[in-house]
Amino acid sequence: MIDIPTGILVAAIGFAGGIGLGLAARIGRFCTLGAIEDAVFSGDLKRMRSWVLAMAVAIVGTWTLDAGGLINVKESFYLADTINLPALVAGGLMFGIGMALVGTCGYGALARAGGGDLKSLVIVVVIGISAYMASGGVTAIARISWLEPLAVKLPAAQSLPALGESLTGVALGSLAPAAVAVVLLFWCFRDAEFRAAPRPILAGIMVGAMIVLGWFATGYVGNDPFEEQRLMSFTFVRPLGDTLIYLMTFTGASINFGIGATLGVIAGSAAGSLAKREFRWEACDDARELKRQIFGGFLMGTGGLLSLGCTVGQGLSAVSVLALSAPIVLAAIFAGAWLGLIYLVEGTVGDAFRHLFGRRAED
Repeated sequence: MIDIPTGILVAAIGFAGGIGLGLAARIGRFCTLGAIEDAVFSGDLKRMRSWVLAMAVAIVGTWTLDAGGLINVKESFYLADTINLPALVAGGLMFGIGMALVGTCGYGALARAGGGDLKSLVIVVVIGISAYMASGGVTAIARISWLEPLAVKLPAAQSLPALGESLTGVALGSLAPAAVAVVLLFWCFRDAEFRAAPRPILAGIMVGAMIVLGWFATGYVGNDPFEEQRLMSFTFVRPLGDTLIYLMTFTGASINFGIGATLGVIAGSAAGSLAKREFRWEACDDARELKRQIFGGFLMGTGGLLSLGCTVGQGLSAVSVLALSAPIVLAAIFAGAWLGLIYLVEGTVGDAFRHLFGRRAED
């Protein structure tokens, strides 16, 4: 019998889950910015409902694992007993604006790179480098000096059940996850058009299941006292930097779940694009576009580090454990993406703000 090191086994599961996410992005058109664009510019909510369906599936699966004793969600770093609202909001806004400027998120950039998009490969590299800079590099100085002191202590871990029990004295147990999941599922399937769209439904179910797989991989398979893994699921900010470091220092580095997941998304997207005969090499049209890609990638890498996750990390993984940070960051990301999209349409920051406030005044 071959004894596979725990780290490699967990990374392999991450790679398999990444393939699932890559296929969902390529074949199921699962994309956060795409969902926002459809909702803002055409009023089409199918892709948004697909994202919310993924949330519901992830919540049900994650808390089922917890109830079965296979993982302990309390060990997730999303459920710390401190919260830094300024960092979460600032990071979410930065990530959303950057996402609009480049046309996708970190997860989407990996999926596009797998389809031959070289400008997305540039975005992936910039996100990874800027995330490392914000973690322990040049930009970390500002984060540590200005934002870290603003963190506040909570009366309990920042999960909905824990905070609810702390405030009311009533143990919510599995009732809170079940209630949230039911509300999300009701919103998804109350729409007849969505019910008649199998591809967004399947994509949402697949993505939600991959989030659950991530928790299982690191929380159960990775529960090795000799090589214990950090409890986490899919996120695509810091792991992009980890992947770059791993590729550059392979002989002296160790693979982990995030690295496997990052490479898996590229592989899954490549497979999907080849199956659909959509693989083609693409690059930036001009220097102006490349400049926007680099700046947007920097905003996403820095903002994603500040907000402790991206549209997948906070938008799905943190949501699945009912972290208080998740709706805060998601709201900031959506606001930043909306502002960025309007900026691209209007042409200047001033015009974007006038468009926003003008529309509010008319409403």
